[in-house]
Amino acid sequence: MSALPWLHPDRVALLEKALHERILILDGGMGTMLQGHSLDEAAFRGERFVDGHDGNHTHTHDHPGSCDLKGNNDLLTLTKPDIIRGVHEAYLEAGADLVETNTFNSTRISQADYHLDHLAYELNREGARLARAACDTYTAKNPAKPRFVIGVLGPTSRTASLSPDVNDPGFRNVTFQELCDNYSESAGGLIDGGADMIMVETIFDTLNAKAALFALSELFRTRGARLPVMISGTITDRSGRTLSGQTAEAFYYSIKHIRPLSVGLNCALGAADLRPHVQTLSNIAECFVSTHPNAGLPNAFGEYDETPAQMAAVVGGFARDGLLNMVGGCCGTTPAHIKAIAEAVRDCAPRALPSETAQAA
Repeated sequence: MSALPWLHPDRVALLEKALHERILILDGGMGTMLQGHSLDEAAFRGERFVDGHDGNHTHTHDHPGSCDLKGNNDLLTLTKPDIIRGVHEAYLEAGADLVETNTFNSTRISQADYHLDHLAYELNREGARLARAACDTYTAKNPAKPRFVIGVLGPTSRTASLSPDVNDPGFRNVTFQELCDNYSESAGGLIDGGADMIMVETIFDTLNAKAALFALSELFRTRGARLPVMISGTITDRSGRTLSGQTAEAFYYSIKHIRPLSVGLNCALGAADLRPHVQTLSNIAECFVSTHPNAGLPNAFGEYDETPAQMAAVVGGFARDGLLNMVGGCCGTTPAHIKAIAEAVRDCAPRALPSETAQAA
């Protein structure tokens, strides 16, 4: 992958310059913000799906009228684009340098749950376009603070390493090739929509991630140019392992061959519980390190109680100890959390790469 030229060399140069100068701020939760709009089924369907069919597509299998679409947040990219762009702009206003596309579930596998698998490419392309427009607007306001679009590839709703049937541990409901095909199509949409980089995120199964990384390598090779790749895993509980059983250290060594722009951790845990695992990555990673934790652990109602001040105090400690290059928030975080985090890390130097540390010595 590294032998190919950058697709957007000027943007990559700006990004790398910024990463060496300061800790960059990621955005916060998309779902958290969308929940605040209290959208109903009609809002999710919009005009395009109002009669239960996709007016822009003809197909013979189950149509989107045969199930509810409420909760399919990625679909709002097409039916409520103003709301999605508004979320991006709220995070940019709060100080985010990088915003993530609203494409966490925009693969054929995940969209098949809503009979909308045919929308995968379009969802990714339009998701990237919305984020691109928001970032370009804010970059124009302050060219000294360029904003960047992270094209998101989520984990899909299936796992290649584990069986969904406890009575048949050898069974798999997805193949490596199916995952590759899904990721390639979605990543193509992100690239065509104007993403600056691709992030394979919320990785609970490293085999899924390897499919995504292989698909990206092949896609970049086919197109003759590449984008920076970010990788963010998920420690699923206090055991300190991903769902497929890896520690943070094992996870890093299984994906480092791709030479990512960054490796990090997000979701599942709050910042305090993620601290030792981020420390591990900071100690060994030859690339930049990122984290975007949840606002604490969910309460009995599935809500997140950690305030912006509480979260910023913990993350500020990460920054003061030199662990971070990029930081933001995941579930339960809002622009208020991102603003507080940005203020907490503003005067902290970014983590030095091992090569830079060696040179200094």
